[in-house]
Amino acid sequence: MKVIDYINQSKGTILSYEVLPPLKGKNIHSLFQHLDPLMEFKPSFINVTYHRSEHVSRQQPDGTTERIEIRKRPGTVGICAAIMNHYQVDAVPHLICGGFTKRETEDALIDLNFLGIDNVLILRGDTPKGEVGTVPDPKGNRYAIDLLRQAERLNNGFYLDEEILDGFKTNFCLGVAGYPEKHIEATSLEADLVYLKEKVDAGAEYIVTQMFFDNSKYFDFVAKCRAAGILVPIIPGLKPLTNKKQLTAIPRIFNLELPHDLINAMNSTTTDEAAEKVGEEWLVDQSKELKKAGVPVLHYYTLGKPQVIYNAVSKIF
Repeated sequence: MKVIDYINQSKGTILSYEVLPPLKGKNIHSLFQHLDPLMEFKPSFINVTYHRSEHVSRQQPDGTTERIEIRKRPGTVGICAAIMNHYQVDAVPHLICGGFTKRETEDALIDLNFLGIDNVLILRGDTPKGEVGTVPDPKGNRYAIDLLRQAERLNNGFYLDEEILDGFKTNFCLGVAGYPEKHIEATSLEADLVYLKEKVDAGAEYIVTQMFFDNSKYFDFVAKCRAAGILVPIIPGLKPLTNKKQLTAIPRIFNLELPHDLINAMNSTTTDEAAEKVGEEWLVDQSKELKKAGVPVLHYYTLGKPQVIYNAVSKIF
């Protein structure tokens, strides 16, 4: 079932999660152990992130150093199939530009369609560690809108091989990312909204936001989107703070502001457990306000902290 259909058919706020594929070397059961307790609350869908390859330097037996390309978290397509089979819930794979040719992207979309997956979240993808800027594959898509257009073309039966006539039309519901405090590379939020509007006009049916910790940022973002003619559902993405190190790391990495009350509450703690509890309580308060405001979905980035998410969601749903 499509994300947009879940939203349109719901009489209230629905629930979704986002998970990481296990590190290479781990099996699917590590992910199931992560998700098992959270399934009690009956999420409508589960997002699975996609990760581009990275380059690492490894010393060879002869003493030389070789730069090797590795993918630390493979398996997004297979994991989506496993989640759907194991839990009977819809999975939403992320699809990214970096590290993939257009033909590899087309083949991934075909695989997803064969598996009965109805939704794809379209992203440019993060900059690899140790690199400045995101360099696309020479034969790949540079920006998220390019990837979105490729997926939308496949929805209309147009394949890269022009000899394919009357090709099967896929029917993916396509989502994109939004940034309430603007993308880190954008010159302004207004400029960011122009690009977001282009994605919606190109076929995006819903938006999932980057994490934020001040609900006023989300409400202002939605208002500005509506004023710009962006009328699709805007799903708030939520993540708990769980330690003091995140007070400096998260704002730097994700280009966002933390409320002073949250900073002060975290700094007043003396143990990791107490700091995690502060983050959990903040997440609960955020969630309650957003649900009361009638947001379409509460989307939780679980990212290794399922117990915190469980504790919070148990007070909301």
